[in-house]
Amino acid sequence: MTFLEQELKKMVGKEPAFTEQRYVGNACYGRLTDNIRVKVNFQTGGIADHYDRLKVTLLNRNEGIIDSMVLTFQDVLGIKKTSNPNFRDGVNPHIWSYGRETKWYVYQPGEADYKKMSEAVNTYLEVFKEPVETMQMGQRME
Repeated sequence: MTFLEQELKKMVGKEPAFTEQRYVGNACYGRLTDNIRVKVNFQTGGIADHYDRLKVTLLNRNEGIIDSMVLTFQDVLGIKKTSNPNFRDGVNPHIWSYGRETKWYVYQPGEADYKKMSEAVNTYLEVFKEPVETMQMGQRME
């Protein structure tokens, strides 16, 4: 599993809103409902090889893209303080690729950061899930 695949797996979370995850390159694919598939992938925001956001796309198996949303690490996690004197005001969290190496630049997210990203992805996906009807004993459908 590549570095991007490992990080994406952490950001999708331990209890994702979608099932049957498959990790390929910088993307994760899965199933939200019978007809809706999910693609979550890293994207750059204007600087090549600086991955500072996730794009979540919902796909209908027969009709194509339903909706998509971009979640920037800065919007979800905020500017992160570091002990590095070159970044006194903090750093915008991002992954960068340089040569053959891909890693977090200056700031390494912690468990709470991964949880926040996972919650942001899942909150968005929950909007598109089929409602589950709960019926109690003796209750009739109208």
